[in-house]
Formats: sequence, structure tokens, C-alpha cells
Amino acid sequence: MTEFFAMGGYGAFVWPSYVLAAVVMIAVLAASIRAVRAREAELEAVQKLRPGRQRRRDANPEPEQT
Repeated sequence: MTEFFAMGGYGAFVWPSYVLAAVVMIAVLAASIRAVRAREAELEAVQKLRPGRQRRRDANPEPEQT
């Protein structure tokens, strides 16, 4: 098991690069999620400024069953 982590003497270079890559990917994911939430909030605010327009599903209620 020690040989696996040593990576033939290159473990000191390989493992930190894996950790750094994982940290960068997690940071990109977090930034993307924050950006999506911000854009959704911005879209909601813009939609509230236009009260004359309704969403399509709100404008067309389901037909009554007879």
C-alpha cells in the first residue's frame, strides 16, 4: 500500500496535484451554483416588474371536466 501512495517516488508531486484539481473543481461548482441562484433571483425580480404578463400555465387554467 505504501508503494501505491509513493507512486514510484513521484507521490509528492502526484497527490498534491490531485488535491489541487479537486479543490478547483469544487470551487467552480460552487461558483456556478451561486451564479445560477443569482440569475434566477434577477429573473424573478424582472418578472415582477412586468405585472401585465402572466406565465403561460397561469394564463391557461386546466379545462373543467364535465
